[in-house]
Amino acid sequence: PIEWTDVWGRKHDKVVGRPVAMYAMRGIAAHSNGFHSCRAIHMIQMLLGALDSPGNFRARAPYPKPIPPHQLPENNIDIINAPNTPLSRPPLGFPTRPEDLVIDEFGNPLRIDKAYSWEVPIASHGMMHMVITNAVNHDPYAIDTLMLFMANMAWNSTMNTANVQDMLRAKDPDEPGQYKIPFLVVIDAFHSETTNFADLILPDTTYLERYDTISMLDRPISEPDAAADAIRHPLIKPDRDVRPWQDVMVELASRLKFPAFTQPDGSRKFTGYTDFIVNYERSPGIGFLAGWRGKDGTKSLKGEPNPKQWEKYIENQSFFAHHWPDNQKYMRFANKDYLDVAADVGFVGKVEPIIMQFYSEPLQKFRLAGQGLYDGPQPNNQVDRERLVKYFDPLPMWYEPLEQQRVDKDEYPFFALTQRPMFMYHSWDSQNVWLRQIMAQNYMYMNARKAAEMDIKDFDWIWVESHNGKIRCQVKTMEGTQENTIWTWNAIGKQKGAWGLKDNASEATKGFLLNHLISELLPEKAGERRVTNSDPVTGQAAWFDLRVKITKAAPGETGSWPQFDALKKLPGDTYERPEVLRYDTRDHEKN
Repeated sequence: PIEWTDVWGRKHDKVVGRPVAMYAMRGIAAHSNGFHSCRAIHMIQMLLGALDSPGNFRARAPYPKPIPPHQLPENNIDIINAPNTPLSRPPLGFPTRPEDLVIDEFGNPLRIDKAYSWEVPIASHGMMHMVITNAVNHDPYAIDTLMLFMANMAWNSTMNTANVQDMLRAKDPDEPGQYKIPFLVVIDAFHSETTNFADLILPDTTYLERYDTISMLDRPISEPDAAADAIRHPLIKPDRDVRPWQDVMVELASRLKFPAFTQPDGSRKFTGYTDFIVNYERSPGIGFLAGWRGKDGTKSLKGEPNPKQWEKYIENQSFFAHHWPDNQKYMRFANKDYLDVAADVGFVGKVEPIIMQFYSEPLQKFRLAGQGLYDGPQPNNQVDRERLVKYFDPLPMWYEPLEQQRVDKDEYPFFALTQRPMFMYHSWDSQNVWLRQIMAQNYMYMNARKAAEMDIKDFDWIWVESHNGKIRCQVKTMEGTQENTIWTWNAIGKQKGAWGLKDNASEATKGFLLNHLISELLPEKAGERRVTNSDPVTGQAAWFDLRVKITKAAPGETGSWPQFDALKKLPGDTYERPEVLRYDTRDHEKN
């Protein structure tokens, strides 16, 4: 029994809901039918009444939010192209109708990734996996500079890795001596596979050497019963000439005179990242960190900037949590007690019920545009029209993933997945010697019974081939995977010469990437331009749509393939490495 008041003013003495919990993440999000699959799950929750009540799916602050959120991407071409002019809207947002698309007067994409175009109208996260391909193809246009941060786009963060490396090396036939991407800036703390393609490297710090926020304005660490965020703070001092990329961004924004970083007299507003985090306010009292706000640090969620805010977080082991009282824990889409607070602290725009929609009016508007029935912008390309009509159903639907519609299932009978190990989130985790002891080589995991049928056993070498390429890797069998599915860990395999590892490191000689097999473009179809291998609604990259065939490697065929030339050594590095790393646990000094 919990007393709470709904948004219409009615008092309740209990919370009514079905204790049916559902969870889905990568398994649906990484497919080209993922958006509608996700909608279908939420429709079941809505029909069951299994939302934000005890025992079911519960929101975590700053959610729930209105759907669609009240944020549109910038699409004014005059503002976008105007020099020294800030955007009037964010670069990312949630289009709700064709008028919100980021296209020119002819219907062509304005963004290099083609997000918010007729091809992928509601690509709310952008489409980073398409940037290099589109830039090299000059589709929709050529660029002069590309900056990459926190993504190893010449290796494990990209689809079609070998071909993307060729793209980064590609020369422009119309500009003798010039690359198709003329100037590449890479921000990295490590010698990753991408850094050797860079014209300029901005050396970053590691997470142990800098300040960070896991902010309430982004994706905080909240739990259903508490709004929570966190920081990182330096544990060790950098012993080299580097600056945290966050500080560099504040510096660049200040030098470029971005309005949010500049005082009315033209002077810089923030001395660096830590100053920016404390003193920036999205609206009065609303900033990056929700804890210890107010000049004396006594306010939570909302309050004036507190110059001692970082110190308070550090005193509290880097975490802050605001625990919701019982009357604000449930039914928050219609809970006035909660919505009053949420509106005051900026989680929602105003106190009103968040209405759940079975039927999506925004999707129907895009479908009408594809049908030629919309009173507004319409696509002029037949491919775009057909995609809108077929995939923008206002009710949840299911369809076969796009790539699988074009691949021979008899020739490629297996599904293949790559996923991140819980203990090694990204390439850089191979820098941790303890984690390397857990895993320095990945295997292709395969159902034991299916492997036996194919005369494949543990540690055999196999060839795995898709419509896009082939790899050689070592197999391990297991019972806990479907007979028609193989999978591996991502980012364990490395290119020789990268990451400070020796050329004979197992990551480089036995480790591998599945990425070579995955195309960022759908297989060609007669009469159609090449289209992104992504969800047609949201632009989510279809990493998990891959189909492959497997053959046992011939005797003598060992070692991972493809292999690449070792990266050139970076200037200034002696490449002297100890054979064995030892640490003294008492003074933390390396021996």
